[in-house]
Amino acid sequence: MRVHLTTLGCRLNEAEIESWSRQFLEQGHQITQDATAADLVVVNTCAVTEEAVRKSRKLLRRSQRASSGAKLVVSGCYASLESGEAAQTLGVDLVIANRDKDRLVEITSRELDLPSMPQMATEPGETPLFVRGRQRAFLKIQDGCRYRCSYCIVTLARGEERSRPLDEVVTEVNRLYQDGVREVVLTGVHIGGYGDELGINLPTLIRALLQKTDIERLRVGSLEPWDLPPEFWGLFENPRFMPHLHLPLQSGSDTVLRRMARRCRSEEFAALVHLARQRVADFNLTTDVIVGFPGETDAEWRETLERVAEIGFGHLHIFAFSARAGTRAASLPDPVPEPVKRSRSQQLHALGRRLKRDNLERYAGRQFPVLVEGESNDRPGHWFGYTPNYLPVLIRGTEHPPRVNEMLEVALDGVDAAGEHLLGVPANGIGRCPPVSEQLSPG
Repeated sequence: MRVHLTTLGCRLNEAEIESWSRQFLEQGHQITQDATAADLVVVNTCAVTEEAVRKSRKLLRRSQRASSGAKLVVSGCYASLESGEAAQTLGVDLVIANRDKDRLVEITSRELDLPSMPQMATEPGETPLFVRGRQRAFLKIQDGCRYRCSYCIVTLARGEERSRPLDEVVTEVNRLYQDGVREVVLTGVHIGGYGDELGINLPTLIRALLQKTDIERLRVGSLEPWDLPPEFWGLFENPRFMPHLHLPLQSGSDTVLRRMARRCRSEEFAALVHLARQRVADFNLTTDVIVGFPGETDAEWRETLERVAEIGFGHLHIFAFSARAGTRAASLPDPVPEPVKRSRSQQLHALGRRLKRDNLERYAGRQFPVLVEGESNDRPGHWFGYTPNYLPVLIRGTEHPPRVNEMLEVALDGVDAAGEHLLGVPANGIGRCPPVSEQLSPG
């Protein structure tokens, strides 16, 4: 059967559909990017905000129209929270709750009686990551969250924490590397809590992956700042563990953070960043900020602007607060008017653009290996990719165009006019960079 997979939301959702892609291929099915040609459509939904719910419904309706003859399977947070609506109102053939996501392919095959011909599975070296145009793999290592931030519905939708066995993660990373993947990102709802029920922790897993696999670049997804033990910073001494973290700040005001039920005060966050920059060369930090949380005063908002400017993030993910039914924040008094939220969002976006340009300009004149992801759609003759510390780069002036998924040594010589990318040229002519394993070999 021809299977089309699509998703909304977080990197964890991305990791899950990549895993499902591999499992469908192993059963002999074909992964297609053309929804109109599919016999089976699988949609991984999101419910982090009311807007995400709206988009999930819209995606399901669009999938039905595009694939009118296909079976429609839905999972994800929206499907788990609103399973009745998904099945009855939207005409979905099969709803699979988050608790059963890891068995989605098995359940779908059984309930929809899919044919299975493993002997016709993918040829060696073929991977759904590249069918879907990806150069890095997002790998789910755990699910669920023990915390209850007052604005978050995901902890209700995802349930209790559960971690994948360490050896299982190691095996999957080795398989991805054998398929040609050069970079893996570890994802989950609360990845800082990885392994608690297994008697291990996230640093244990990272050390095992660096020791037992040859993956060239290893990253972690969003981490809560209170989850980083002192031993964590020593992991960056291995050049294969990339010097970038995404740590959600959410607000620079301690009174707002208390209403959010966050476990890290803004001064503690700033101290953690200072430590990271002392311990890790070229450390790049990105973050999330929620604008217009209920009761946010002008003074609290100024505290956020000042703290964000003081810390100096490489990139901001900015979210205007959206009340989500079922969360404590939805019932908090003193909602911030929409015009005020828009104004504050504009202020923060302007600050974020300045901080991003300042951060990029610090790296002009340096040289880094860049993982080439493809040709730029907006800049003909330019190729794009990321440095180890996750800075976006546009590569120009190549007599011999680089290959997708190539590690290219790039001399950085400036920042584009929009302040969104570093600019560079291949270092020393061709500038091809061998795998990290070769770079570290004796002699």
